[in-house]
Amino acid sequence: MFRAIREQIDTIFREDPAAKSVIEILFCYPGFHAILLHRLAHKLYKAGFTTLARIISQVSRSLTGIEIHPGAQIGRRFFIDHGMGVVIGETTIIGDDCLLYQGVTLGGTGKEKGKRHPTLGNNVIIGSGAKVLGNITIGDHVRIGAGSVVLKPVPDHSTVVGVPGRVVRSRLDNEEVLEHAKLPDPEGQAIEQLAQRVEQLEDIVRELSERLAQSPRNSGGGSSA
Repeated sequence: MFRAIREQIDTIFREDPAAKSVIEILFCYPGFHAILLHRLAHKLYKAGFTTLARIISQVSRSLTGIEIHPGAQIGRRFFIDHGMGVVIGETTIIGDDCLLYQGVTLGGTGKEKGKRHPTLGNNVIIGSGAKVLGNITIGDHVRIGAGSVVLKPVPDHSTVVGVPGRVVRSRLDNEEVLEHAKLPDPEGQAIEQLAQRVEQLEDIVRELSERLAQSPRNSGGGSSA
């Protein structure tokens, strides 16, 4: 338990430049509290004390604003930054070294039975307000932009943005930072391409109109009878 706490504190220092001291983390980081309470609730859930585990998860939800079902499997060095509004479903599986920002949902898509929540690989970062829904697999080193809605599996080393989420970049490195200011905008790119195409068509129409106006038939210079 103490080793897990120490590892969690080290993770927060590594991921959050705002963390100044161990005391600050112990008292002021709801993600830290939610993860530790989930570790306890998950052990009880696996041991068959499901009601007690749910009670602990609900207490954690009230205290932190983060809802993690005790059945969810979470790997090591997991960090929830800020955390308010995060929801993690029962059959979710999260790998090691993953990072979630506030408002993220790892949820289902309906009332299906069995495995119905996402599986996250290692080193996954999910931006604020993103929704990952259904029994899908998110590969290792995936970055999901803020506000995205992901409904399909995502391969390793990819960046996903948009509604619905689309792969906009296949990453070949292990860069840890999710820089939203540098993410591609697929909708904006599509609109820009359409605007360019319209401009090209206008140029073609203008050129054809000028040729038609200059043709002998329309010049008015024909011979009289």
